[in-house]
Amino acid sequence: MKKQILFYRYNSICEPPVMRAFTSLGCHIEEITEEISNKNVTPAECIKIISNRLYSKSYDAVFSINFYPAISEVCNIFKVPYVCLSVDCPIMELYSDSIKNPFNRIFLFDYAQYQEFYPKNPDCIFYLPLAADVAQYDSIINTINPVADRRFISDISFIGSLYSEKCSYNKAANLPDYLRGYLEGIMNAQLRIYGYNLLTDVVTNELALEYGRYGQLYHFPEKSEHNYKAALAHNVLGYKIAELERKKLLGILSDRFSVDLYTASDTSQLPNIHNKGTVASLTEMPKIFHLSKINLNFTIKPIQTGLPLRIWDIMGCGGFVLTNYQEEIAEYFEIGKEIEIFGSETELLEKCEYYLSHDDERAQIAQNGYNKVKEFHTWIHRCDKMLSIVPNA
Repeated sequence: MKKQILFYRYNSICEPPVMRAFTSLGCHIEEITEEISNKNVTPAECIKIISNRLYSKSYDAVFSINFYPAISEVCNIFKVPYVCLSVDCPIMELYSDSIKNPFNRIFLFDYAQYQEFYPKNPDCIFYLPLAADVAQYDSIINTINPVADRRFISDISFIGSLYSEKCSYNKAANLPDYLRGYLEGIMNAQLRIYGYNLLTDVVTNELALEYGRYGQLYHFPEKSEHNYKAALAHNVLGYKIAELERKKLLGILSDRFSVDLYTASDTSQLPNIHNKGTVASLTEMPKIFHLSKINLNFTIKPIQTGLPLRIWDIMGCGGFVLTNYQEEIAEYFEIGKEIEIFGSETELLEKCEYYLSHDDERAQIAQNGYNKVKEFHTWIHRCDKMLSIVPNA
C-alpha cells in the first residue's frame, strides 16, 4: 500500500524535488498550501489546519521542509510521525521544547547542527546531507539553446544574495563603540579563518543580551531554550560575515576576472561586477550552473560543517564548483577530482586563474562530480532513507 504523506508547504525551492522523489518511491502526496500565499499564518492557525486534515483522514506521516514546532505538537497528539528535513542553517525553531516530542523524525544536514541537537532527542534526530534533483536538471539542460541561452555563459558566476538586505546587524542603532569594536573584531577574525567557526566559541549569552539592548535578536517562544548566544552568533554575526565575505571576495575577483552575479542585492559597491539581476530558480539556474566555467560557492558561517544546497545543485547540473572549504566535503567528494576548494583569498584567485586556462581538467572535474551525485546523492536516495526510518515511529 502506498504511504500517505501530508506535505506542509511554504514554497521552499526544495519542496518540488522532494515531492517528486516521494512520489517516485510509491508515496501518495497531499499538500497543505496556505502558507505559500499567506506568509502570516500563525502557529495557532497552522495547528488548526493540520488538525482538521488529520481528523478527516489517516496519514502515515506529515512532512515539511525545516522544523515547525506547531506541526510537531499536533502530530504528537495524533500520534502521527512528523518528518522534517532541514535545508537551512540556522533554524532557530529547533530550540523549541517541541524538538523533544517522540513522534518527531528530524533530519539535519549540517553535522555540527546535528551534534548540537541530537542529545535533546536521540531516538528522533538524524543526520542526512542534502541532495540534487539530477533527473529534473537533466531535462532542463537538454533544452539549452546555443543562441538563446548564450546569456547564461560565464567565466565565473555566483547566484545568491550579498546578505546586505538580510543582515539585522546593519539596523542596530546606537551600538556603543566598545561593543561594536569587539563584535567587529570577532567578525574580522572569522573572515580570516576557513573551515572553522569560532563564533560559538567567543560569543556568550551575556554578550548576546548586551547586544540585544541595541539590536534585534531572535524572539524565543516561552517553551524553548533561550539560547541568545546562538541567536547572536548565527542570526546576527553569521549573516553580517556573509555580507562582508561575499562583497570582499567578489570585489577581488571582479578586479581581475569577468564575474557575473545573479542577485537582487545592491551591488553599487562592486563596480566591476556584472549584475545580471534575479534568476528563475527552476528553469534558468540549472543552465547557468551548467554553462559557467566556474561556479562559486560561499557557505554562510551558520552552516558550520555541512554542504549547502548550492554545492549539490551545481554538481547535479554538471557544473564545476569552486567552494570554500567545509569539513564534510571530503566525506562525499574527492577534492581536485570531483570538486575544488579554496582556503584563502590567494588560493581563490590562483584556482580561478588556473581553471580558466585548463578547460579539459575543469570539464573532467565537473563530469566526475556530476557522476558521483547522480549515482549516490539524489533526492530519491535521501527520501528513501527518510522513509526507512518512518515505520519506527
